[in-house]
Amino acid sequence: MRDLDIAEVALRSGVAASTLRFYEKKGLIASVGRRGLRRLFDPGVLERLAFIALGRSAGFSLDEIALMFAPDGRLRIDRQMLAAKSEELDRTIRELSAMRDGLRHAAACPAPSHMECPTFRRLLRGAGRGAIGARRKRAPQRHP
Repeated sequence: MRDLDIAEVALRSGVAASTLRFYEKKGLIASVGRRGLRRLFDPGVLERLAFIALGRSAGFSLDEIALMFAPDGRLRIDRQMLAAKSEELDRTIRELSAMRDGLRHAAACPAPSHMECPTFRRLLRGAGRGAIGARRKRAPQRHP
């Protein structure tokens, strides 16, 4: 199969040419040459882009995805990293499911006001703790 120019890769993969150039700069993909001013890619880049998209959908950073490729370009996926990400996704699913259930309850709650609904108030307390905790984690450390 012939090499694909950057426009063909963008069209077939749904990834913008600017993103392809960025991925190349980060070392996630590599062009095999040029046709005029256009980069050329091996057709295998489409599968690699699909893998990158899958990793991004699962919540992996581009740096984490880059670690999943050996220097020769073959996949070398760390199974412990996959297990850790699946645990993280499980936590997120539990949190989002609880939030969904609480919102559904609040939408149908017979209490005269949401502030009188114990479930809604529990949601507020949880959100307040999460927001405060997130702020604390991001705040820069002060040294005397």
